[in-house]
Amino acid sequence: FNLRKGEILGIAGLVGAKRTDIVEAIFGVRELKSGTIKLNGKTVKNHTALEAINNGFALVTEERRSTGIYSNLSIEFNSLISNMKSYLTPWKLLSNKKMSSDTQWVIDSMNVKTPSHKTTIGSLSGGNQQKVIIGRWLLTQPEILMLDEPTRGIDIGAKFEIYQLIQELAKKDKGIIMISSEMPELLGVTDRILVMSNGKVAGIVETAKTSQEEILQLAAKYL
Repeated sequence: FNLRKGEILGIAGLVGAKRTDIVEAIFGVRELKSGTIKLNGKTVKNHTALEAINNGFALVTEERRSTGIYSNLSIEFNSLISNMKSYLTPWKLLSNKKMSSDTQWVIDSMNVKTPSHKTTIGSLSGGNQQKVIIGRWLLTQPEILMLDEPTRGIDIGAKFEIYQLIQELAKKDKGIIMISSEMPELLGVTDRILVMSNGKVAGIVETAKTSQEEILQLAAKYL
């Protein structure tokens, strides 16, 4: 499948459709059996997550608490962990000033409600935790941002903020892939929807021209 610059591509499918497998394979945490990944026409090899980050990819994982956050560590640590190489000084020390500045950027730009940088992320609401994670990845300046169930388990206010953020990123020519089990979310936010069925691409539809019924029919295509 293709992802266009500035596009929000949704991925739909039933449980077991292997939606998560796609983004994990692209991000280098699941082995690719075949196929190639191209970014701006050039083949890239994401054998590991670190290679994927260096190649301009970012992944907000589905299970926020188990694979997204270090719950007992600070907002600062959770904001900066994917971008640590940028804080090294010529003497191979970490720049506290730049780290503090970037943490404040995450808090301000993502509208994270927290008393301080040093607050443990586990004490925040689910929505604020998710905003920190998204901010973390934006610090790496990715070309492709992949979000796996980005609004699961968060309140309606935080959902709306994340929708706005996704749309703003698309306006800045970022490529967005968003997996969601919520049909209204896919129909309301995306430009196109790729439908998975039993590990296969059952179809790709224009969001403005499709319906919930068509998506469900495609989702059952290879069952």
